[in-house]
Amino acid sequence: MNLPSIAPSSQLSQHPSRAVLHNEIHARPPEAMAAPLAISHVVMVCDANERAASRAHVAELLRNHHLPMPDEHANHFRMDVGPYRIRWEAHTEFVSWTFLHDLDDAAPEDMPHRATEVVPQEWLSRLPGQCLSSQHLWALPQQRDNSVLVKKILHEETLIGSEVVDGLGEVYTDFAIHADGYSRMLVFVGELTQRRLGRLVQRLIEIETYRMAALLGLPAAREASAVLNSAERELAELADAIRTATRNDEPLLLDRLTRLAGQVESQYAKTHSRFSASAAYFELVDKRISDIMETRLSGLQTIREFMDRRLSPARSTCQWATRRQDALSQRVSRISSLLRTRVEIEQQQSSQALLATMNQRQGLQLKLQSTVEGLSIAAITYYIVGLVSYLAKGAQGLGWPLSPETTTALAIPLVVGSIWWSMRRLHRKVFKA
Repeated sequence: MNLPSIAPSSQLSQHPSRAVLHNEIHARPPEAMAAPLAISHVVMVCDANERAASRAHVAELLRNHHLPMPDEHANHFRMDVGPYRIRWEAHTEFVSWTFLHDLDDAAPEDMPHRATEVVPQEWLSRLPGQCLSSQHLWALPQQRDNSVLVKKILHEETLIGSEVVDGLGEVYTDFAIHADGYSRMLVFVGELTQRRLGRLVQRLIEIETYRMAALLGLPAAREASAVLNSAERELAELADAIRTATRNDEPLLLDRLTRLAGQVESQYAKTHSRFSASAAYFELVDKRISDIMETRLSGLQTIREFMDRRLSPARSTCQWATRRQDALSQRVSRISSLLRTRVEIEQQQSSQALLATMNQRQGLQLKLQSTVEGLSIAAITYYIVGLVSYLAKGAQGLGWPLSPETTTALAIPLVVGSIWWSMRRLHRKVFKA
């Protein structure tokens, strides 16, 4: 049996975003790493202009080393510059720079070299944007006594450590900014393979990066709290004033309430995106901590325990500010609806009173119109009877048997009846229409 031929996929009409969407799962993959290795990671908050300047800045470095330029539309790339490797990534709000330098000493006894020491210092000092996070990380082979090197590099009083990746390695940090402006972290590789070490290092770096990005919502939450306190007090005053307000007070209250609603919505629009981003970053921090699979080391806090204790207040503050904004917006809307309903009811009452007055005036106008119609009938009768009198006088000369006075007297009831009947008939036609 002959099967129908199937057109090759290259002949199918392709969705314009297929390649981009398909390659998204391969975006920013971790690279294999071998200890001993020094890593420096810098996160710069950038606006649109600074992002473009950041791309030009890395291109300047590559030109100086006679290396190929990256794709102008690329959001991330890696390059081996010789003494070090560089990884550049453009994110939504920031640009991250990662420098990797292979160490010669497999088991250093003193402070190991930093990756930034081999980077051109003048070029490094001109990174576009504002520094949000900077971190030195060392991946070192397991030693007989890790505590000696740990105490030389990190603050012992704030030391945090744990076994990671099911006990195959150890991580130590103090989450402190040291004299050079960088935080520090030590990873003792143990039995970690190069690929698992690469994934672990990337997750540890992202924990610090996303932690700082999440905390960007904290100043906004504190600022919003002051605005919300003032708005809540004013709303309480307005609610009490509405309860006892007279009709003359309502326009002023409605104006105050409208301005308050505008202030609340302006604050909400100003901070909503920041709070939403912070919530997303907090979730990423939780996910990355879960990914490193921590196990407790005797006498030390784990990274998760530290984050749960120290990061929870900031997270709660941002969440509480978001809930307060939503609740206040809803309360302002309810009170605005209440005041508008009250104003509308009073307007309806005023309209009903106005309609009643108009009905009264219309009744008076009808009565007045009836009076005027009676006078009109009398006036029209007077003129027509006058014409009849003239006709009777002329007709008497032609042999009319009755005197003009008698003719006029007999014509009056006929004229009045005819005019009255004509007016009634006209009224019926008008009201029927």
